[in-house]
Amino acid sequence: MTVAQETLPGATPGAVTAPAPAPVAVPSEDHAADHHADAHHIADPDRRVRLYIWQVPVRITHWVTAASIVILSLTGGYIADPFLIPAGGSVMSTVRLIHIVTALVFLVAGLVRTWSLIFGNRFARWSAFIPTSRHQATELFRQGGFYGFVRSEIPEVLGHNQLAATAYLVLFALLLTETVTGFALDGLMGAEPGASLFGWLRDAVGAQTLRLIHHLAMWAILAIALFHVYSCVLVDHIEKNGLVSSIINGYKFPTRHQVVASRDGGPELLDRTEP
Repeated sequence: MTVAQETLPGATPGAVTAPAPAPVAVPSEDHAADHHADAHHIADPDRRVRLYIWQVPVRITHWVTAASIVILSLTGGYIADPFLIPAGGSVMSTVRLIHIVTALVFLVAGLVRTWSLIFGNRFARWSAFIPTSRHQATELFRQGGFYGFVRSEIPEVLGHNQLAATAYLVLFALLLTETVTGFALDGLMGAEPGASLFGWLRDAVGAQTLRLIHHLAMWAILAIALFHVYSCVLVDHIEKNGLVSSIINGYKFPTRHQVVASRDGGPELLDRTEP
């Protein structure tokens, strides 16, 4: 039995030609459509499951950062303009000590959180903050439309929505600004490492400009923190998935449909859920 072989125009009759290469599958830029398609084929889609979202380093650094912002704001405000307790005696020295120690603790927390940006799970890594697809980038506006009462549907996401992630990027920049200007201001008293590392910054912009930047950044941080608390309580009330408690125990309780259909979800996560 012989197999007929097709020859290309211009080829020598009887010559064997190589088969055409199979098309290479190129992954799509955005898997959101695939997630929604998969969500239509899962069993019991409305049943809520227990899914581990926030790893231990994320939760610890979250609360250390929150506590640091409160302590640094109170002590920093007192250093700038003593209130309630007169600044005489050892009061100011004690407040400055608390301020600096808290700043060092906050700095360590920031380094740990930076580690999680590289080695954490999908909800902690840098890709959860910096858009890697058009769908993720435009989620910023869809989420903003929901908060602005323009859209009735909230984007489906298990970890950070893109509006929150963008706010966190701004927050990271502000906290870095606070750290640099804070140590530079501390260097005015001859304290290290501010005196050696950031003397050039004081010479470039002046002490008063440093104080102004330091204070304006503090108020911007407090504004973001206030919106963060409001949005978390609001979304937790709407989605009823344990958003607020998840930053304590690490777990959310989305539906099976949400696990699959969410922008940062997928059917592979169903194997990691608990009843």
